[in-house]
Order: sequence, then structure tokens, then C-alpha cells
Amino acid sequence: MKYLKTIGLKSNQPAGRGFVFPYDISFASDGKIFAINRGRFKQGWSSIHMLTFDEEWIGDFGRGKPNDNYHFELPIALAFDSKDLLYLTDEALDEIKIFDTEGNFIEKWDAARLGSDLDGPAGITIDSEDFLYVVERNNNRVNKISPDGRSILKWGEFGTSDGQFNMPWGLSLDSENNVYVADWRNDRIQKFTSDGEFISVFGESGYGQGQFNRPSSVVIDSKGNIIVADWGNERIQILNADGSFKMFLHGEATLSKWAVDWFNANKDEFDARQESDLRIKRLPQHLRTPYHVGSQTEHVFFGPVSVKLDSEDRLYITEHSRSRIQIYEQN
Repeated sequence: MKYLKTIGLKSNQPAGRGFVFPYDISFASDGKIFAINRGRFKQGWSSIHMLTFDEEWIGDFGRGKPNDNYHFELPIALAFDSKDLLYLTDEALDEIKIFDTEGNFIEKWDAARLGSDLDGPAGITIDSEDFLYVVERNNNRVNKISPDGRSILKWGEFGTSDGQFNMPWGLSLDSENNVYVADWRNDRIQKFTSDGEFISVFGESGYGQGQFNRPSSVVIDSKGNIIVADWGNERIQILNADGSFKMFLHGEATLSKWAVDWFNANKDEFDARQESDLRIKRLPQHLRTPYHVGSQTEHVFFGPVSVKLDSEDRLYITEHSRSRIQIYEQN
């Protein structure tokens, strides 16, 4: 993987260029990027931002009052279907909300609509026939939903055995519609058929190659590589299709266009930045945990919560704790 660029800027404002806590992204058919900008719980700032690869900020939508259709509390994941409808999961409201590419609200799917309870919906992915797969963190299962909004299949339960979960978070599909689930508290990735039959499991708890610490997201590239947001280890881990270790990514962030514009308007801040050591090469012994390295060193990953691929197989890593997206391409 070759680093390309960074998009993002930390913002304390609910609108405009910049993020509070970005959590996930998805791509419309025209390549436009839709990003969850998650505010603090009950703050009322959570929204979806629309932008381009070239960092044009188009606008945002979703901030609303409690109980209205545009209100989000804890939005967590996004996915587009073949009709360019955008689906968003909200783990606090136990809902899936649907919008068009202009940000217009279409409808809401909750337990009553689905004919099934929905407890802590998190990762979401959609296959070529517009069937949705949603992980429920609190129910420890995958919920398969028909294009017309009916729950048609559920699999999984709490546990550590094959096919069981402990707070699953993200999921994705490969080219054969096999389902990969980031089994967060079990520190592993599980692979299933689209009918919920267990195929294999990858990973275990730890810090080494092939080991994970709270994996939050997974995606499969065109070569079958399994790309995992190894959230608790503050890194991205890439496995071969058979689950064997391939490589780590630790982050190479540069300033985004948004950040450059801000520094151009705030020269004193830029001067202070130039005097700072933002690429610490060796931290004290007590600060060498993944968390401390991420928090103390600007260019590396800090809170890599989501991994997504665009139509050109470019990899987007969303970092909630650094309010940015790092982008890589295949080399």
C-alpha cells in the first residue's frame, strides 16, 4: 500500500469543513464521499458530511431535534445500495435511516418495520441484490434484511466459539458475497456464507502479526486481501485471502487542504507548529503502548475506526480521534 493523502481537520463547530469525531464513510455512484461526523452524545451535532476526493466540502445534513427524522444520537456506519440510497445505523436509537444523495430523508427502519428487534445496530453492508447485512452489537448477531425492509435471517449469539460473537462491530462482503465480521471483543475476524454458515476464523488477542486488539472494521479488496482496522492496536492490519499475515500500516498523515487553508489564515498557529516535535521517534518507556504512541505522534493512526474501499480500490482509513481520513492506493 502506498500513502496518497489526508482529508480532514479537527473542528469544534457543528457545520462547515472539519470533523468532530468521524466514524465511517461511503461512496455514491458518482464518487462523492459521505462521512459520519459524530458529535458527543446528546450534543445534537452529529451529521453526515458530503465531500469529494479533492476535498471540496459540499455540505452536510442530519442535525435535528430529538424524535424527528433528521436526528442522530450515535450514528456508526454507512452503506449505499444500487439505487444510490444511503443507509445509516444508529446504535443508540436502534434504527436504520435511509437518505438520498441530496440528503433528503426517505424512511426509517426500526424493530416494528423490520419485524425483528434491533439492538445496537453497527456495521452495515449491502450486496449486489440490495440485501442488507447489519451487525447488532448488543444482540451479538448478524441480521440479514431484504431490500423492502424485512428481517429474513439472523445468526449468532454471545460466546467465543465459531459462529458466536462478543459485541461485533463492523462487517463487509467479498466478491462471492461471503460475510466477514469484526468480532470486536473476541479479537478476531469471522467469515460466513451469505446464509450464515460459518466458514473460518482469523486472528486472536495480542499485539503481534495476525493478532488483534478490538478490531472495529473489515473490508476485502479486489485481490481478496482482508484489511482490518485493528482499533485497539492503533494500526491497520492486512491479511492474505487465506488469513495469513501480509503487512501493517501505521499511518503517514500529512496536512490536508483544509488544514493548510486554516494555517494560512492563522500564521501564529503555523509558527508554533513548526517549532513543535510532531514526529517523535522514541517515546519514554511508559509511553510506548499503542494508545500512547498514537496520541503523542501526529502522523500515525489514532483511533482508526473504519476501513473502506472506493471504486478504484483505494483504501480510506477513518480516524475518530484525529478527525481525519488517510487514503492509500494499491502499489
